[in-house]
Amino acid sequence: MTYRLVLSGWSAVSPFGVGAAAFADGLAAGRTAIAALDPGSWPGPARTGAVIPGFDVVGRLGRKGTRAMDRVTAIAITAVGELLGPEPAGPDTALVLGTGTGSVQSIMDFTRDALTGDKPYLVDPARFPNTVMNRAAGTSAIWHGIRGPNTTIAGGALTGLLALGYAARLLRAGRCTRALCGAAEEYSAQRAWIEHTGAAPGVTPGPAGEGAAVFRLEPAETAGHALAEVAGLRFGATRPGGTAREALERCVTALLADSGVKASEIRAVSVSAPPGPLGDQERAAVRAICDGDVTPGAAHRALLGDTAAAAGAFQIAEVLAGPAARPGEAALVTAVDRDGRVGCLLLRLTTDR
Repeated sequence: MTYRLVLSGWSAVSPFGVGAAAFADGLAAGRTAIAALDPGSWPGPARTGAVIPGFDVVGRLGRKGTRAMDRVTAIAITAVGELLGPEPAGPDTALVLGTGTGSVQSIMDFTRDALTGDKPYLVDPARFPNTVMNRAAGTSAIWHGIRGPNTTIAGGALTGLLALGYAARLLRAGRCTRALCGAAEEYSAQRAWIEHTGAAPGVTPGPAGEGAAVFRLEPAETAGHALAEVAGLRFGATRPGGTAREALERCVTALLADSGVKASEIRAVSVSAPPGPLGDQERAAVRAICDGDVTPGAAHRALLGDTAAAAGAFQIAEVLAGPAARPGEAALVTAVDRDGRVGCLLLRLTTDR
């Protein structure tokens, strides 16, 4: 068996609604999901944001097993369930899920209770699992009977690409026969405060968003059909005294050489588009590589806000939900992080999307 890997399915839970169709329709319509936030429900520094409409943990998943479940875990369970549908996961399915820090709200709430209660140990033990980063991935696997390798990835803006790369390594190592991979993020007042106070100097953070996107990755030989082939994936870092533009240009150039894809074959690009100079450098690198033939797209950020760790997964979904492609056309997904890391993914699209 060769190791050609394909994306054979995907799902999304986003501020456009639950399901891949809702995500694709929202993108196609160019409809912004960023709206005014009710300060009673969403306190914090932000007055606007993008949250999943009407999403309620108990309302979505029922009362059993959800009394102490946090929002990001419920979002992840829903996204994985949308992808699996009624079919069983199977014993050889892996789950690789990206996140920022898990649930920031749960971590801060639990810590606050320990500091303000009559005794530090008088906390709700049922809520402690929500403070662990792999809560969403582990609970999603239990909920859906996924018994293969279970991994949590945290890598800032590169999280979605890193999760895909880890899933690919599991498949190539024979650890599973298919892998579900993606990323999830929740909106909370606590996360909004972190984004507000942690922005780079001179950069105004945009509205925060939430959601999850999950993909099924399989060997081409065993996949029923393919939405896109993973032509290549590569990561790099900014050199001392260098720029993110230079690092990303090196990264993409090397990826094109490794994969045998020509820049002229790239017909769609999704960039991570962080605000400020870093995003400008990312776009400049893409334009230089593609000779200005392709306009870097970032509808995911413009319409859904800053979805943090889930952004890379939404970028991949943005490509898959795009206009129908001619067989063999390529799409490029790039990400840059303010810590100096860069990443890029090449997909060969099919007409089965």
